[in-house]
Amino acid sequence: MNTSEQELKGLSFNEVVENRKKFGINKSNYKNESRFLSFLKTVFAEPMVVLLLIASAIYFINEQYSDAVFLSVSILLIVAISLYQEKRSQNALAKLQEFTEPLCKVIREGQQQNIKTHDIVVGDLVVIEEGSMVPADGFIIRSNDFSVNESILTGESMSVFKDRKKDDNTVFSGTTVVSGLAVFKVTEVGNQTSLGKIGSSLEAISEEKTPLELQIGNFIKKMVFAGALMFILVWCINYIKLGNILGSLLLALTLAMSILPEEIPVAFTTFMALGSRRLMKLGIIVKQMKTVETLGSATVICTDKTGTITQNKMELARLYLPSGSEVAVNTFRELKETEELLTIAMWASEPIAFDPMEIALHNAYKKNTDKDLRSSFKMIHEYPLSGTPPMMTHLFEDTYGIRIIAAKGAPEAIFEVCHLSKEEKEKVTLAMDKLTRKGYRVLGVAKGNFQGTNFPETQQEIPFIFKGLVAFYDPPKDNIKEVLESFYSAGIGVKIITGDNARTTNAIAQEINFSGFDKAITGEELMKLNDAELQSEVMNINVFSRMFPEAKLRIVNALKANGQIVAMTGDGVNDGPSLKAAHIGIAMGTKGTAIAKDAASLILVEDDLSKMVDAVAMGRKIYTNLKKAIQYIISIHIPIILIVFLPLALGWIYPNIFSPLHVILLELVMGPTCSIIYENEPAEADTMQRGPRPFTSTFFNIKELVVSILQGIAITLGLLFTYQWSVHNQWNEDTTRSMVFLTLMTANVVLTLVNRSFYYSLLVTLRYKNVLIPVIVGITVFLVTLLFAIPYLRSLFSFEPITFIQLISCVLIGSLSVLWFEVAKYFRRRKRS
Repeated sequence: MNTSEQELKGLSFNEVVENRKKFGINKSNYKNESRFLSFLKTVFAEPMVVLLLIASAIYFINEQYSDAVFLSVSILLIVAISLYQEKRSQNALAKLQEFTEPLCKVIREGQQQNIKTHDIVVGDLVVIEEGSMVPADGFIIRSNDFSVNESILTGESMSVFKDRKKDDNTVFSGTTVVSGLAVFKVTEVGNQTSLGKIGSSLEAISEEKTPLELQIGNFIKKMVFAGALMFILVWCINYIKLGNILGSLLLALTLAMSILPEEIPVAFTTFMALGSRRLMKLGIIVKQMKTVETLGSATVICTDKTGTITQNKMELARLYLPSGSEVAVNTFRELKETEELLTIAMWASEPIAFDPMEIALHNAYKKNTDKDLRSSFKMIHEYPLSGTPPMMTHLFEDTYGIRIIAAKGAPEAIFEVCHLSKEEKEKVTLAMDKLTRKGYRVLGVAKGNFQGTNFPETQQEIPFIFKGLVAFYDPPKDNIKEVLESFYSAGIGVKIITGDNARTTNAIAQEINFSGFDKAITGEELMKLNDAELQSEVMNINVFSRMFPEAKLRIVNALKANGQIVAMTGDGVNDGPSLKAAHIGIAMGTKGTAIAKDAASLILVEDDLSKMVDAVAMGRKIYTNLKKAIQYIISIHIPIILIVFLPLALGWIYPNIFSPLHVILLELVMGPTCSIIYENEPAEADTMQRGPRPFTSTFFNIKELVVSILQGIAITLGLLFTYQWSVHNQWNEDTTRSMVFLTLMTANVVLTLVNRSFYYSLLVTLRYKNVLIPVIVGITVFLVTLLFAIPYLRSLFSFEPITFIQLISCVLIGSLSVLWFEVAKYFRRRKRS
């Protein structure tokens, strides 16, 4: 494209600045509500905050101002912690949005530039090509065989051909380019585009919750329901004993606060958002947070061959001529037929080549021809890559009317349009098989003959003459063997789904020790199978060759029907449906089209499949750590609930050992522990040897839930023992409260350490690198020290100084109430070994 022409000069820098001020940026903004106000609404809709506000009000009414002020400060602290977590999540998501924003090509000051779509201004000249998304509204000023899919606006799935001479010469933001290339002048950006005007209605569509979100939500609802029942029960018991409505309400609120697991939804959001950010640092862009949850469940990865398993550095290696000769790369110039085959293959490629094979053909033509005719001919018509198997055709003409019609594509497609005899086809097929067995990728080349300008609707109607085969070699990536081994050891199956033929794919697969390289099926064979047959075959076959969009989609759906969690890589326009259908669609960051990136849920920035090993490991780590955090929350809530409820229900001497002040203090310690410490935990040593978790499995199975309940009960027994020991020694209520609180805080710290693994021992996990462990544990110890050292705080919480023996006893009881689980872990390890 000659961008130096006057009409394609584009805007100057000053015009860009002026138009941006005048018409705004190319970004749609609908919601005007302050994020902070929206956040406050969310915070004050939390049950815990409401309970604190009620408790604080009761303290004020009862003129217990110290308690009221402390609870008020606690509310501010909870809001501050939530605001901090929200900010971290928002920052992570904002960073992701920045990375996922596509680039587009514009012409400014006569030069083609790549800019972010939001930087487009009214008046810009934008270049769009096959596979890209139209970034703004405008009218076409130059095009070549250009068609666009406008189904997002019109609902019509058929593509529409457009050019500047037609009445319909406009393009609209959000539509996708199906074929060809165009340059259009921008007339509307942001909210003023056709899509922008209906965008506000799109924002109202709520996103479905994931299975894990639903499971966690259901668990919290059950806890809230249990809390409500216990609240009413305790209020009634206290009212009967005290005869004071507000006093008994305050004590009932203490129990309600101890039951609510409000840390769980905060932990879930924090883990997913920060997990996405960690993946981004590894070069994996997560477009949706819920993908992080799915990663650890992946059971099958369907991967393309070219550019994913191989280097995508196509080198022209061999030529096959109709005469029967096979020509090596270093002897191309020795035969006249060779030059003709290279010339036709070059004309069948895009004039501005970006595909590695087409670049190799242009380079070979330039190197092996005496006269370069590329500047003398102009493309007058194009048939884009289509058909099953696919082929493409270009028609060129010079100023003298001399015409060149060149086609290339899958050899089977070229054989058909050239109408080779049975003997000719057998001869060429034999040569093709010989080349593909060596791992070469083979294309057929044909020369067409057609006069006039009333071009046929399909390229197959043009008469063609077979000109030969061109063979390319694309070496495997250096690290691909190790990547495959990592997937296999993680219990993840790998399937190659490629448009290439079976022999070439098998040769590469064998070279990289690919499991199941010897069994393959083509797209045509696959489409003949019924759904039941395909579901059976798709589990036994790992190499799928000569695939096309419909066949790829059927493979993904068949795997899903078998209960597999499917990750699918893709980069082209045709990969869109299968990427969308897969549980985890993976687009390539470098060679992926806008359509592929839009359909995918993950983008690999460097087109490196080894990053998927990191992504799966990260997904498993995040899921495991979230589980640890929630199991910790359950285990530590049980003793708080029971130490509040049992003394009252059993009529013990000190029925109300903890008040709302103590419960909220414990919540302030536990909240950061679960969402900060466990989120930062490294992956355990056997994370990638455990195999994928079933996606349909509940977040906690009965066994895991029982473990958490047993841990909670054991800590409760430790607290009750401390309580009764104090009563037995006739120590007063404040001393008893102090000892029970210290025992619980010790158990909390030890539980945090022990639950870092439910398999490996504490001695092993203490060596795990997590800088936040000493920080949070240090802060907890320091806080407890302040509570007992400062008289005002001691008085506020109704504590009393205790002796050294009492302190050591509390620490020992608290530790032993948790450390018993180390014995259980020992027997678990012994059983597995």
